[in-house]
Amino acid sequence: MREYEIKRKTNETDISLWLSLDGGPCEVDSGCGFLDHMLTLLARHGRFGLRVHCAGDVNVDYHHTTEDIGICLGRAFAKALGNKAGIIRYGDITLPMDEALILCAVDLSGRACLVYDVQPPTEKVGDFDTELVKEFLLAFVRTSGATLHVRELSGENSHHILEGVFKALGRTLAKAAAIDPSLGGEIPSTKGVLA
Repeated sequence: MREYEIKRKTNETDISLWLSLDGGPCEVDSGCGFLDHMLTLLARHGRFGLRVHCAGDVNVDYHHTTEDIGICLGRAFAKALGNKAGIIRYGDITLPMDEALILCAVDLSGRACLVYDVQPPTEKVGDFDTELVKEFLLAFVRTSGATLHVRELSGENSHHILEGVFKALGRTLAKAAAIDPSLGGEIPSTKGVLA
């Protein structure tokens, strides 16, 4: 089973995270209700097993919690993929969430790059700063070594837009991380490595 568990403790957060690329339970307790909702969507739509517990300095705001969970999730994703033998490597989707339409594409190339063109109309959803989604994704791509493009094609409601982002991310990552039997265990790169 392709899975990994990570523990990370700083002066700002104390995180334990387990990820299975091939399914399992989903239990998320980040200390932020909206982030819990988004991570649960990512796991369910990606068909991933995910357990997250974070004790963070949420009395300040949700920045450190959000970014540090992104760091841990990216590391766990990279470790669970191993040498990436046999994976499809690329994934994409154009996902509707009511009036919102999100394009998401990923290359599990080993090269960290984020292109993020999402502009929620409000600065907050509940008490969560919408700008933190970009911080989460930056942390994820840096530690996972993924190239990720996320673009809002339409949208009016900030919750719908961000929900679409996390659902699209889950589905796209699942597609890219899936094993392609026709590859016969080869690494899908002319270089022979994806790192």
